[in-house]
Formats: sequence, C-alpha cells, structure tokens
Amino acid sequence: MSKVRVIAVIDIGSSKIRTVVGTLDENSTVPNVIGVGIAPSTGLRKGQVIDVEETISNITASLEDAERMAGEPIHHVLIGISGNHIESFNSKGVVAISHPGNEITEEDLDRVLEAAQAVAIPNNRRILRIIPKSFTVDEQKGIKYPVGMTGIRLEVDAHIVTGIVPAVRNIEKSVLQAGVDVDDIVPGLLAASEAVLSKRQKELGVVVIDIGAGGTSMAVFEEGTILHTAVIPVGAESVTNDIAIGLRTSIDTAERIKIEYGSCIPDEVSDREIIDLSSFSKIDMQKVSKRQLVEIIEARYNEIFLLVKEELAKIHRDGMLPAGVMLTGAGSKIPGIIDVARETLNLPVQIGFPQNFEGVVDKIEDPAYATAIGLLIWASRFESRPFSMSFKGLDFKRALSGIKNWAKQLLP
Repeated sequence: MSKVRVIAVIDIGSSKIRTVVGTLDENSTVPNVIGVGIAPSTGLRKGQVIDVEETISNITASLEDAERMAGEPIHHVLIGISGNHIESFNSKGVVAISHPGNEITEEDLDRVLEAAQAVAIPNNRRILRIIPKSFTVDEQKGIKYPVGMTGIRLEVDAHIVTGIVPAVRNIEKSVLQAGVDVDDIVPGLLAASEAVLSKRQKELGVVVIDIGAGGTSMAVFEEGTILHTAVIPVGAESVTNDIAIGLRTSIDTAERIKIEYGSCIPDEVSDREIIDLSSFSKIDMQKVSKRQLVEIIEARYNEIFLLVKEELAKIHRDGMLPAGVMLTGAGSKIPGIIDVARETLNLPVQIGFPQNFEGVVDKIEDPAYATAIGLLIWASRFESRPFSMSFKGLDFKRALSGIKNWAKQLLP
C-alpha cells in the first residue's frame, strides 16, 4: 500500500489569505488538492502586518475552512509571502576543491553557497533564499549540478532574495498564533512560477508577472534558471484607489464596479454607457461613465507594464524573451489585460493558470491561486527547503538535497 503525505500551504496576500491542503502519493508526481480555504486579508498592507489580531483571525478562518473541506487537521504549513519589502540581488561564491582526486561533493556545494551568502546586507534584512543560477568548474561555465565532476575551483552564480526581518517575523508569528507550525517561508513569486511556467518556457526565456493587490512581482527566467526578479509597488489596489478618486466613489464601490464592469480597452466602450452606482451602494448615488472607468483602469495597467518594461531593459531583455509574458495573480483577471501588456511590452502574452495538480480543480483553476498551488507543488517536489537558505538560518544538510532536486529540474 502506497504512503500518502498530507501537505498544507498558506498564501498570505494583502487582499486574501488562501489555504490549500493536498495529498501526495509516493507513486504520484503531482499533488491532489483536497481542501481550500479563503478569507479576507484585513490585517496586512502591501505584504506587511499592520494589525496582528486581524491577521491571526483571518489566517484562522482560512485554515478552518480548508480543514473542514479536507477532513484533515492542519498542524504545520509552508507559507508564501510577498510585498514591497522583498528585494533581491545577484552574488558569487568561490571555493577551492581539496578532496582526493578533486571530485566535487555536496560538502563543496555547502561551502560555495555559504561563500555566496557572505555579503553585506542591512541589519534589518534577512536572506530568504539563495538560488543557485549556475556553477562554474575551473573554466567550464553553465553547469547546473556539479557534484561528481572533477576540478580545482568551484564557483556559483546565485540570486539572493531578502526580506525585512520584522515583516517576515510578524507574518510567522501570526501563523504560529493561529495554531500551526511554520515549516518554511517561500517568496510567493517563486512559488507562482512553479505553478504557471513550463520547463520549456523557462529554457527559452520568459517573464512571469504576478499582479497582486498591494504590488506586482516579476521574475525573468532564461536557460532554465532565474535571471532577474523585481517588485513593483503598484498593484490591483492602486487601480481601485484610482477609480475611487477619479469617479469620486467609496473604495468599496470602486472595487465592486471594477469587478463588475472593469476592462482595459476603452475603444470597446461607448461614450453613452452609464453605470448607476446606486445599485452598488447606498452612499454613492451618482451615475458615472463606463468609458471613464475603463480609461482609468487602462492607464494604471499601462503604468505597471511600462515599469516592467524598464526592468527588462535593465537586463537587456526588453522585447527579447521568446516565450513572452505569463500574467498571473488576481490582478491579471481584468478583461483586455492581454492587449495592453502585448502592446506595451511588445511580446507574446498569456494568462497563467495553475497547472500540475489534481483534485478540486473547479475551485482553484484560477490565476489568483497560482501562488497557493505553486507552494503545494514546491512542497511536493522539494519537500522542506528547495534552496540553501531560509530566513530562520542555514540548514545545509536539508537544503542540499533540495538543491539537488532543484538542479535536476533544470536539466534538459
């Protein structure tokens, strides 16, 4: 009889908190979703806790819904975080190989990754992840997994993701006080990438753009590994705020009409089309132009993609990614977004739906669940620590098996 492992993950966003429970059969390669819970995220703003009690309450509600649906108690979770406080940069590490016969071992990976993270970062920041992009053995570059090879000098090109210490700790504290242990914390963008991108897309060159409530995260992949990440402090909440200001409505009404009538294509809307706000609110009684609404939405999304374009230009990939753009996150669901992104970025564009899972498909086959499903896939593939560093500190023994799995994912 095959062994079944239960996995639980929480995507902690600025608008919603999503808990997903899945099972993994030892004979299966994809997780089976058995429970989903969702709650408003009223205690966070732009990825940071602003009200601990509210956050604990929201997490608890999401957990309880998922437990009820799954019929399984949740004791520990993998959590995904995002926010404007997350920053990343590239680093290098170099070590000499001193083993008999100069054969590279996992101990050498330990040392070279430790060397890569020996960089000066502000005291209020902690390393969330060190991602090995590629290794160099002597003069041979572009190696994905060097263990077993022979050489004198081992180098690693790594991508380091950091977060502000209080922001990360406050989220972890809230989850712990909701009654579950935290196995690990994963940057949400990395998890979402696992759910929506194929191996071939990562190999050819692709940018994934995760449009959340509080901000937009992007990651560029090329030759199978990560090339660049960035966080843009403009997201779906910015669109709602613009609507509220531009149409002189409450935030709640602005959000509701965005969902009901929102689009990014003004040319498809007649000047005569009117929205009666009294059907949405007892406070907002006026009538507004639908075309004006759509023009406001288009302007803000155009700004988001112009900022993405600037990031691509920094790494000389503006208009130069063969696999194009993958849009995901709740903010990617607005009608017409593909047209705006394609025109601004001059690249092929598609919406990224979560893939590589089974089970309760109808509830979560939605870009808004990309991070949650990505976390589930992440946990099933890499178990606890897929890269070499968590915010809690180094755990190289557990990490190296994860790096091995990660590197093998990159092999053609």
